[in-house]
Amino acid sequence: MSDTDSFIEEVTEEVRRDKLFATFRRYGWIGAVCVVLLVGGAAWNEYRKAADRDAAQALGDAMLSALSENDAAARAAALSEITANSDGGNAVVEFALAGARTEAGQISDAVAILDGIASNGDLPEIYRQIASFKSLTLQSETLPAADLRIGFEALAKPGSLLRLFAEEQLALVDVNEGQAQAAIDRFQSILLDAEASSDLQQRAAQAIVALGGEPQLPPGLQG
Repeated sequence: MSDTDSFIEEVTEEVRRDKLFATFRRYGWIGAVCVVLLVGGAAWNEYRKAADRDAAQALGDAMLSALSENDAAARAAALSEITANSDGGNAVVEFALAGARTEAGQISDAVAILDGIASNGDLPEIYRQIASFKSLTLQSETLPAADLRIGFEALAKPGSLLRLFAEEQLALVDVNEGQAQAAIDRFQSILLDAEASSDLQQRAAQAIVALGGEPQLPPGLQG
């Protein structure tokens, strides 16, 4: 390589280096901002997690304090003063409040609370289904059979986690309407359902016998 070529290479390299440094000086703040954002984001994440843990602990402590009241009305009063920082947390408080209202004989208040949970579209489906189920069972002696049937049929649809419990309630509606054979058939369907728990199967079998039928036991319960 000639001295001229070597000199040209050195000059070219210097120019590249100068351009690189100039670019860093001009745009280096972008990298700094990115670093700050990353670090700040991580710090905020940790802060939020810590805040959520503290809020959950505070909610748990408040609920334990309220539930420690011996009198149901006092428990309901204490629970009604608790507010969570999330829809899910408030739903948990409201379930407990509905239970306390029920124990205190304040059924209409409990039903109103449960219906509020059931209609809250921001809550997971299972929360709303449980609330609807509890509300219907609390009104089993006051709602017309047709209304009870509509409500439980909605919960007995395929895929519902409360399907079999709703079917059991529908069988009880059949009994109350004097439809013994319809009730037996429904209990028998529960008895043979692969998803039915042993407790639910036992209740279904006992109900069939009480209604004058003969339960057809699944293989696991025979013998």
